[in-house]
Amino acid sequence: MKLISFTVPCYNSQAYMKNCIDSILTGGDDVEIIIVNDGSKDETINIANDYKARYPEIVKVVDKENGGHGSGVNAGLQTATGLYYKVVDSDDWLDTDALKILLDTIKRHLAENTLPDLYVTNFIYDKVSDGTKHVSSYEKKMPQNVIFGWENVKKFKYSHMMLMHALLYKREKVLESGTVLPEHTFYVDELYAYRPLPYMKSICYLNIDLYHYFIGRADQSVNINNIVKRYEMQLRVMRCLVDSYTWDEIKKMPKGLKRYMWHSLQAILMTAMFFTCAVCSKERKIALKELWKYIKQHDKKLYKKLRYRSYATAVNFLPFRVRGWIMTIGYNILCKRIKLG
Repeated sequence: MKLISFTVPCYNSQAYMKNCIDSILTGGDDVEIIIVNDGSKDETINIANDYKARYPEIVKVVDKENGGHGSGVNAGLQTATGLYYKVVDSDDWLDTDALKILLDTIKRHLAENTLPDLYVTNFIYDKVSDGTKHVSSYEKKMPQNVIFGWENVKKFKYSHMMLMHALLYKREKVLESGTVLPEHTFYVDELYAYRPLPYMKSICYLNIDLYHYFIGRADQSVNINNIVKRYEMQLRVMRCLVDSYTWDEIKKMPKGLKRYMWHSLQAILMTAMFFTCAVCSKERKIALKELWKYIKQHDKKLYKKLRYRSYATAVNFLPFRVRGWIMTIGYNILCKRIKLG
């Protein structure tokens, strides 16, 4: 039985995918690696097939037409057989010592019949170009090395969130949640780190730096120039979040979960507003109005909360150009703090 299924979505990843895959291979027969070739035009599929030939009991290959990052995650989930499921982007990698600790912990919980629905671990923003890094950890938000429920999760603030890189879901729970990521869309990791959460009843936080999130490529989705250009994709993801749960459903969730889901919605709305307002144009103004219209039509209660009682309220009624100026400054400050970009 495989303890963890790792999906590695790849698109033209020949230059860096080996570092990623080699780091996961240190998990040995306890892991399953699903390399998803998303219509690459380079040597990605040949590299993937070489790994499969050398490690037939560990590596699987899915070769598919291009559908974007979300499509790769979906394909990996449908192929996976492990107890747990995790996505590792092809330019990122795992710390081998931390991976061993994680696997040993899963084995212990399995023997004790106490497997949690969700493991949370730290991740590192790793800016290789200048050797700087920033660790995103959760020791102030939740207990360590024990299994607990959402009532033990403290309040998150500002930009601090449990991103995809921090989450190891029990596979059957992700399937139960019905999470399907949209294709040909960036920023779908926000939906992946939101929709399954209410299905995760028990949690274990390990204060280990497992995931290295590579920062520095010009074509990365978090590059500020790409963020500005791809605002429509962020608006699409925001609509998917709104579709996931009504405000009445969120209110009925356990306190810690309800608080975190509300925090996520607010934070991602602020991101969507930044994406959109960063450039002042008629098309962007219309797009933002359409987002608010969509939210209102879907759930009036959620609309009122987001419009009048959220992080976004302070800037929501300022002139469009001023909003863009304020949010650009805020994003640049965040980038400097966590070495993003």
